[in-house]
Amino acid sequence: MKPAPHAVRLGLARGWIEFKNSLTNPPDLAFTVLSTVAFVAVLWFQRDATVPGGTFTLAGFTLPSLLGMLAAFNGLIGAMSMIAVEREDGTLLRAKALPQGMLGYLIGRITVLTLQALGSMVILLVAGLFLVPELTRAGPGGLLLVLVITLAGLLATLPLGAVIGSLFNNPQASTGLSMLVVGGLVSISGIFYPISALAGWLQAVAQAFPLYWLGLGMRAALLPGSMAAAEIGGSWRPVEMVLVLGAWVAAGLLIAPPILRRMARRESGSLMEARRHRALQRAG
Repeated sequence: MKPAPHAVRLGLARGWIEFKNSLTNPPDLAFTVLSTVAFVAVLWFQRDATVPGGTFTLAGFTLPSLLGMLAAFNGLIGAMSMIAVEREDGTLLRAKALPQGMLGYLIGRITVLTLQALGSMVILLVAGLFLVPELTRAGPGGLLLVLVITLAGLLATLPLGAVIGSLFNNPQASTGLSMLVVGGLVSISGIFYPISALAGWLQAVAQAFPLYWLGLGMRAALLPGSMAAAEIGGSWRPVEMVLVLGAWVAAGLLIAPPILRRMARRESGSLMEARRHRALQRAG
């Protein structure tokens, strides 16, 4: 049996098992439900407001943005935090002992975080379609595009989050950095607004990262075509979207496993025990 395909199958199976376990974990379930309910509440309060200068509802414009943000947060912050924690508790040390263990580990992390993100996004999308009936005009094709963009966005951001998370030994430092990185990228990415109003160099920076294209794809899937007039070039730019997201997916899946393997080679039982001791001191 070839090690790489076997590691992929094990990673998929492990991710599915961990996702099912998370559904019975009260803290994880409570966080997911409460955060999703908070987003639904935002749509509820915006349902009767309209976009300034137009007749389209503000909730309808906000929903694609919230979907894009959920995918980005799960991809980047979820992976960064999980890698840092599992480096400290010895999960990475155990994974490196297996043939192609780091590949299987990465596939497992991608699987569980993708399933968790999809669960939250489905709840938000269904609630949003009830609150904003005009979005149902997107039809099955629009909903399918939402799924495709979500999967592409997660595959583009999860490996990136894993790489950044592997650079830090301390989960607290990783969490702080992840919030800083994601907050900075979201602020210039146009997830909540078209970036055509930003300075030219900021537009160029935003378009180099997958978050901009993730938000643009969600708007293209759910909003009417006339709303594209506010975007760069007055278009949803589907070709560029596919190329950029595809490039990030390919780069992440190629680069992340060797970087994680290199990090794992430096791991040892003594280093793990030292980190655990420091964690106990911080807790005490």
